Amino acid sequence: MPVTFKTADVDGLKLFYREAGNPEHPTVLLLHGFPSASHMFRDLIPELADDFHVVAPDLPGFGMTEQPGRDQFAYTFENIADVVGRFTEVVGLDTFALYVFDYGAPVGSRLAVKHPEKITAIITQNGNTYVEGVSEAFAPVQAYWNDPSQANRDALRGFLVPETTLFQYTHGVSDPASVSPDGRNLDDFYLARPGNDEIQLDLLFDYQTNVALYGTIQAYLREHQPPVLAIWGKNDPFFVPPGAEAFKRDVPSADVRFVDSGHFALETHASEIGAAMRDFLGRHIG
Repeated sequence: MPVTFKTADVDGLKLFYREAGNPEHPTVLLLHGFPSASHMFRDLIPELADDFHVVAPDLPGFGMTEQPGRDQFAYTFENIADVVGRFTEVVGLDTFALYVFDYGAPVGSRLAVKHPEKITAIITQNGNTYVEGVSEAFAPVQAYWNDPSQANRDALRGFLVPETTLFQYTHGVSDPASVSPDGRNLDDFYLARPGNDEIQLDLLFDYQTNVALYGTIQAYLREHQPPVLAIWGKNDPFFVPPGAEAFKRDVPSADVRFVDSGHFALETHASEIGAAMRDFLGRHIG
């Protein structure tokens, strides 16, 4: 199925998205993470598009979605989730399965908490919802939460440099030469846009609101028991395997799987993850 590249007007914000598959088929909404955009799904979308309607937006502040100034748009996860929620209404997505990765997890979780009737299933790929999934790599970010000084903010600029992007893509991968440079180079291009560094630092500070929401998200999972597939790169230095295993505490039927990869597991295991998703979604919403 061909992929189309579109822009939706979401209350005046021009939001870029990729779409593939028959709109009459069940929808899967793909939500990317930091520092990427919908191009991270370039290998996954063809794995799904024959059987599902696939939609992958670029979040505000990322990719090809319009980047309003910080004086016009407050870059918080709550505001981003509100934009994505409105996006689903604008493009006519009444119900959908969520695929959440990294930053996509707190965005998608907010959608699920607010509109549980819309969520048909959840696939989490290194998208954390439990404190035991947070590694020591977050220590500098937590220091900024505890003391939001300019010095602690500036200390996080190392998260925004190409060396860190490369680390995110290749750490935990058995053969780094198997990871295409295309995705990370695009990420670095978007990070280098004027003003994007301050947007990303705002979001790193606001990430503490996601941790504060973990209990609410877990209560949603316990109450609504959505079908859950947690499929993680087991060598992720940021969101570690106990965060995947913890889903079974709230959704005992959760399907928890690991692939031998790192944070950006789609870069090396798109076909395996795609096959697992087709099987899982075929049983639950197909």
